[in-house]
Amino acid sequence: MKKTIPFDLKRIKEIIQTYPTPFHIYDESGIKSVAQDLNNAFSWNPGFKEYFAVKATPTPKILDCLFEEGFGTDCSSMAELILSERLGISGENIMFSSNDTPAEEYIKAKALGAIINLDDISHIDYIEKYAGGLPQLVCFRYNPGPLRTGNVIIGNPEEAKYGFTREQLFQGYAQLKKQGIKRFGLHTMVASNELDIQFFVDTAIMLFELAVEIHKQLDIKLEFVNMGGGIGIPYQLDQKPVDLALLGKKVQKEYDHYIGKNGLDPLNIFFECGRMITGPHGYLVSQVLHIKEIYKTYIGLDASMANLMRPAIYGAYHHITVLGKEDAPLVRKVDVTGSLCENNDKFAIDRDFPNVEPGDIVVIHDAGAHGYAMGFNYNGKLRSAELMLKTDGSVEMIRRAETIEDYLSTMIF
Repeated sequence: MKKTIPFDLKRIKEIIQTYPTPFHIYDESGIKSVAQDLNNAFSWNPGFKEYFAVKATPTPKILDCLFEEGFGTDCSSMAELILSERLGISGENIMFSSNDTPAEEYIKAKALGAIINLDDISHIDYIEKYAGGLPQLVCFRYNPGPLRTGNVIIGNPEEAKYGFTREQLFQGYAQLKKQGIKRFGLHTMVASNELDIQFFVDTAIMLFELAVEIHKQLDIKLEFVNMGGGIGIPYQLDQKPVDLALLGKKVQKEYDHYIGKNGLDPLNIFFECGRMITGPHGYLVSQVLHIKEIYKTYIGLDASMANLMRPAIYGAYHHITVLGKEDAPLVRKVDVTGSLCENNDKFAIDRDFPNVEPGDIVVIHDAGAHGYAMGFNYNGKLRSAELMLKTDGSVEMIRRAETIEDYLSTMIF
């Protein structure tokens, strides 16, 4: 697979005249396209809804763009709740899924009318004692433990800190039913950056079977099942994206088998994807500052792991394009680095690269999720700007770069 870029060297040089590197730039057309593909894939389910994982790209303009496509927000903190509120997103357009949650966050979620997804059975008593009682719609997060295997990034469910056990799930629903709660949902999250369609089909089967058992044992009809996020993107050149249309068809088949045949239709299907929506449509643009020749060759950029930390902390692959040299021969093996006082501040290790020189512009692909969002200020590095390449071809700054004054603003001298 060849990585594509929605701009060329000439366009980026024009942009740099106004917005100096490094910066993240997002392709609005690409983001909207994948949002529409997901909605179309599950259009057979009238109550289908995607709650975009705010943690992936917590940028107001992007959240607003996705809200226009019918998406809600998947929030897990006070800041994310307030971000949704300021955009006019409220009520059941918010899914609040958190863990080790302070009472004030439950109170805020309730005030906004959000769907509250409880992570632990003890939180039932906690929210009643400290947050003014349970909402009228309650969801539980299920951790299947040894019944499912996770993947490399998220780990096996049995080792994860999240969710109810199966026994706790039935105990919790029974308890809430006795307390007069009438609206229920079910949630799980057992993968991250997974490309195997069958993994998500198996998750759907697991949730549908539970929906049937809960109805038979407790006479509770769930309103929705939330399959979580975790749909991956093809970071590597030899990987293929998840076929959303095929996924939708396979899930529909299992829905008809488990839900339709047991008279539990309609059951709304929710997702809370983040990476898949914005990841492939965001790019970190940087310039070559220095070329260092010692025991290895180092290509030093004006960006660092403060702008994109996935390669440093996960050893993750992000493809890198040198604009204007896309077809140049790969004649050097290099490490592509930033300037932090950390030896793991590297975007690539032993990467085949064309000949470059200071001033060349590089584009780091698939940086639209968990890129800017995971930024930090170590070494006093400042977070860079975020730009949107709009559908009409214009460029808009959607988050300004941090300044030294921002960095110093919380310090007491």
